[in-house]
Amino acid sequence: MTKNRTDIGLKTELDGKLKNVLNARTLADSFPLLARRMKPGLRVLDVGCGTGAITRGIAEAVGPQGIAVGVDSNAALIAEARARHAGTPGLTFDVADVYSLAPVGAFDVVAASRLLVWLPDPALALASLSGATRPGGTLLIADYNHDKIEWSPEPPDSMKKFYAAYLRWRSDKGLDNAVADRLADLMSGAGLRDIRVYAQHEEITRGQPRFEASASIWADTAASRGAQMARDGYGTPEAWERAESEYRRWVADKAVSIKMYMLAAEGFKPDL
Repeated sequence: MTKNRTDIGLKTELDGKLKNVLNARTLADSFPLLARRMKPGLRVLDVGCGTGAITRGIAEAVGPQGIAVGVDSNAALIAEARARHAGTPGLTFDVADVYSLAPVGAFDVVAASRLLVWLPDPALALASLSGATRPGGTLLIADYNHDKIEWSPEPPDSMKKFYAAYLRWRSDKGLDNAVADRLADLMSGAGLRDIRVYAQHEEITRGQPRFEASASIWADTAASRGAQMARDGYGTPEAWERAESEYRRWVADKAVSIKMYMLAAEGFKPDL
């Protein structure tokens, strides 16, 4: 199919179940490489910020001497971010198009977490992210390869069918399910230098705090995306409702661990 610039993942509806996933994220746990690079006084842009949980952590890390700006194409998520994090010093949120970020060259650090996997043109997005980074500044990206997920033990057949349909639906929309393994090439294509890639897999193991809530992400996804997928001809609402309920029982009674394959990449914009 012909790709277009429509951001189908971030402009479609998200119900409370998936927004709870966004709200539960933290800078330290959800983007540890970025957390290690933070220091007081930095000017940081967080692209695809959602409801702003990670961006707030950035603002706290750079302190009142720094600036943290979160941008997202979804106006409803930006409104929620502003409401949730009002009063945090140095923190602002704006609606923005990832493909045409402004101001150009204004930020010491530009970051995007779990964003490129939802974009049909990640190379164009990387060029825009690089453009927002000052010469000598740093670009940090973290994203998934959904093809490499690991469940132990295997989840219910209804969830495996949902997950396979979900990946087909995404791929047919022009989205790259394996974008994590392309991060280095994408950053190089955007003109970045000294690129390093680190494993940042999300591993959820029974016994950890909030195990059930974290492990239920794919039930939340079935609940939030299933109706949209069915409207697009990928399965039925009844099938995805069954996948959600059976997966929640699997999480409660049988799940031992889930590993979501994620890489974090760091590159530097050459000085002028």
